[in-house]
Amino acid sequence: MKANMRAGMAQGVNLTPQLLQSIRLLQLTAPQLEQELRQTLELNPMLEQEDPVEEADCTDDADTAALEAASWDELPEPAFLSGGGLHGGDGDDATLRIADPASSDPRVRLLQQLALHWNLRDLELAAWWLDHCDDRGYLEQPLADLLVQGAEAFPQRTNDVVAVRQRLLHGDWPGMAAADAGECLHAQLLALPESPLRVLAARMLGEHIELLASHDDDALAAVLDTDAAQVRAAVALILTLRAHPVEAPAQGEDAHIVPDVVAWLGGGAWRVSLNQRRMPRVRIAAHCERALSGNGSDHPVLRGLLDEARWLVRGLAMRNDTLLRTAQVLVERQRGFLEQGDEAIAPLTLREVADAIGVHESTVSRIVSGKYMQTPRGTFELKRLFAVRLEGAQIAGSAVKAMVKRLIEAEPAAAPLADDVIAGLLARQGVRVARRTVAKYRDQLSIGPARARQRQAPRAMTC
Repeated sequence: MKANMRAGMAQGVNLTPQLLQSIRLLQLTAPQLEQELRQTLELNPMLEQEDPVEEADCTDDADTAALEAASWDELPEPAFLSGGGLHGGDGDDATLRIADPASSDPRVRLLQQLALHWNLRDLELAAWWLDHCDDRGYLEQPLADLLVQGAEAFPQRTNDVVAVRQRLLHGDWPGMAAADAGECLHAQLLALPESPLRVLAARMLGEHIELLASHDDDALAAVLDTDAAQVRAAVALILTLRAHPVEAPAQGEDAHIVPDVVAWLGGGAWRVSLNQRRMPRVRIAAHCERALSGNGSDHPVLRGLLDEARWLVRGLAMRNDTLLRTAQVLVERQRGFLEQGDEAIAPLTLREVADAIGVHESTVSRIVSGKYMQTPRGTFELKRLFAVRLEGAQIAGSAVKAMVKRLIEAEPAAAPLADDVIAGLLARQGVRVARRTVAKYRDQLSIGPARARQRQAPRAMTC
């Protein structure tokens, strides 16, 4: 065997403990951060808690945060956080080892699971597919259109684009990235142990979905050449499947929501502030810092504790500054939603917010994950303020969904609106969508078709 030597260059960043801590603090929610700070106060004598009545001067920390944001904002991003832009081999990424709380974003949760046994190149494609799925796990656009877009986005990996969707469809969450409910349910069936009943249920889903939807057991038994008992058993098996592939995150015993940010309308403008009512405010103990000044070599352990305290204070200032600026952009861009409701929500992406505050979009993804905002309209997750632009329109898909819901709620009881009628009514309002788009949003709202909503008008009472 002939040995060869080849020179190569690779770009990388060494993740120091300071950077890892900054990333970790960025992802913590308000209750998690409170617990983290209280534990650190007990373990590190170099930190002390400020008196709540004191006005802390955080100018220096905020300036330092702004100057040093690039040091951790330009880290190489794993695909499950940045949604792409990953190139190279299958080397270990240190950010994958950062302890991360369970995200409410199903995309993040699934990709964290896949990162345990998928290589980084396939994770990049998986992230691309999940970016084009709704919150339930279904593709937001027709499969044929997405395959064309995938070929353009990954011209050297056209076959891999198709293969990765199939791996998602039949992977950890069966039915993920399905084009419709039939494909989702069929994928879940294939994940079950093989049996004659499973084969019968698969035939019902693939060949006779209309009869299945109409609950016509006798007709199903006739076309499948079986008896009604077997049909009912197969239907029961189908009913055990989930309507969508997304698995809910595990909830702890204490599942109450503590808002991270508070927003209110004052003086004609929307304002935001961090919710720090229960949050301990920490600082470096001045007397400890003075005692160690110039004597680091004599007290290496204490010097290490002092450095850790400085990293924590600096990372905390960076986190708070990024969260506050992100929240301010969100309320400014979504003022219509905060004042008028779901129908006024504007299209908004992570990249747009990231550009507005001068950070990487993955930083925005981290800072909004699991964070909540308290507003006069209610308390909701920050990610709700992001909305996907409806293809070919200047309106968000979630706004159209709210319009569909309003029209259905106002329809006559005895004459429900068909999907094409709803599409026509929306067109009169300047919102042009296809009938299948209306049907998709109606399904997401768990609203049946017009024939299933039809009710008899109440009869007038006679004396």
